[in-house]
Amino acid sequence: MKVVAETLGVSRSNLHARMSGSAKPRRRYHKAQDAALLPMIGALVAARPTYGYHRITALLNRRLRADGAAPANHKRVHRIMQAHGLLLARTHAERPERVQDGKVVAIRSNLRWCSDGFEFTCWNREIIRGAFIIGAHDREIISWRAVAGAGISGSDVRDMMLETVEARFGG
Repeated sequence: MKVVAETLGVSRSNLHARMSGSAKPRRRYHKAQDAALLPMIGALVAARPTYGYHRITALLNRRLRADGAAPANHKRVHRIMQAHGLLLARTHAERPERVQDGKVVAIRSNLRWCSDGFEFTCWNREIIRGAFIIGAHDREIISWRAVAGAGISGSDVRDMMLETVEARFGG
């Protein structure tokens, strides 16, 4: 038995206890009060099947406090939900690796234009919104609009496109 214990890297007493059947296998930890929490957790999960254990814990503790009971720890709720198959399925979406098969930089002017928009709030709480068109080759802002207190309209975008075409190709 000594050679087997050394080979396996365990103590002889551990190996002997396992061979004789006197060592009991470890079981999952549980508290007696878990049985009282299970129906409440099950009802919450049934009502809100997309909630994870943190949100279920918050709802459970809200209900427990309203009843005058002590709140439950989120680790305990996780253990109960895991033991009864109530946890959300972990999703591991396989994303295909993105291959860059195009040119990032335009090799000459007017092959590609880009546009973007932004907004920010001033100190007086007025909202400023802006949009612009930029040339991908020379990084020049060709046309832009800024509006205070309103959004960039479709006519503003059409006007910017018209200005861009006129500025680059004449009009």
